[in-house]
Amino acid sequence: MRPRRVCDGVQWIGSIDWNRALFDELIPLPDGTSYNAYLVSGSEKTAIVETVDPEKAAELCAMLDAADVQEVDYIVANHGEQDHSGTLPMMMDRYPEATLLCSPKAKGILVDLLDVPEESIRTVADGEKVSLGDMTLEFIHAPWVHWPETMLTYVPERSLLFSCDMFGSHLATSDLFASDPSRLYRAAKRYYAEIMMPFRNHISKHLERLAAYDIQIIAPSHGPLHDSPAFIMDAYRSWTLDAPSNKVVIPYVSMHGSTAIMVDRLISGLADRGIAAVPHHLSSGDTGRLAMELVDAATVVLGTPTVLAGPHPLVAYAAILANALRPKLQFASIIGSYSWGGKAVDQLMSLVPNLKVQVLDPVIAKGYPREADLQAVDALAAAIADKHAEANLS
Repeated sequence: MRPRRVCDGVQWIGSIDWNRALFDELIPLPDGTSYNAYLVSGSEKTAIVETVDPEKAAELCAMLDAADVQEVDYIVANHGEQDHSGTLPMMMDRYPEATLLCSPKAKGILVDLLDVPEESIRTVADGEKVSLGDMTLEFIHAPWVHWPETMLTYVPERSLLFSCDMFGSHLATSDLFASDPSRLYRAAKRYYAEIMMPFRNHISKHLERLAAYDIQIIAPSHGPLHDSPAFIMDAYRSWTLDAPSNKVVIPYVSMHGSTAIMVDRLISGLADRGIAAVPHHLSSGDTGRLAMELVDAATVVLGTPTVLAGPHPLVAYAAILANALRPKLQFASIIGSYSWGGKAVDQLMSLVPNLKVQVLDPVIAKGYPREADLQAVDALAAAIADKHAEANLS
């Protein structure tokens, strides 16, 4: 693949990773990903914005060869994480005259993670501008999107925002710009859920700030670019600011069928009351889908059998994940079964201190759920419906 034109003076020189299945040894990538790097060629100076994951270093070099880039004045590191900056040492060796531009907080991170020589780094202030001649790089500090050192880079002459991880998606595609809104929406929502959701309060403030900029193109560090940016910006506003939906997510495991019976009963009870119920069988292993469903859910109900007096480990992991992601949940409960005793409810609740939720009465059956247990599940569905109605969720 050769460099691709983004707009006058700006080319995409990144890499598409079609086959990567896991990110950070944690996040499933059902659609692969991309590492977006950009070449900005001004009338007087040239800049590279971001690099690529080290495994794709040869592809970045091939892109620069194809673009016949002999000299580079600046290399912009919007973010210190290695999928963005891992090939910086190679780029600094290739272009020893280049100055590395980053936020003050990024300097130490780049030195620590990549052993970049401090003397090659120039930190830039929030709002600082660097001229390339007929184009300008304006730096916007955006801490906690999703690391403390993150910044965005804006080119006012092109109404172009290099948005780093913000507005990105783990989506491998041969299309440079987003072309399939429904596919992109799901990929971007999954990406937001897994990476951005814990920082939604910070992100909402950055969205307010970006409203003052004329942005016609968004060029993120992962996934396709946006030449109709209102689509992704509106989605981010909804995910960060809107009230949760009239939806219940039910992550569960059932070893011998008892918990599954209770989950099915809860789904029916919620559906009968006009509430969207989203069961998630944790044995599927797709934690990204669970994270995505939590973005706009009002309630989570954990379904667990009892294992060695505690919750099933996969359910405990789901609780830890929800606690880390900090979705907009308002209510929570637990259903499940046990045989000879246990503390599953107490242990699960101890794992979610970050969730500011009202806990509704759990339903735990002794062994196979009898009619009284199922009626208790119906009562839980009714209680959830009442709480959603009180909160005016729709």
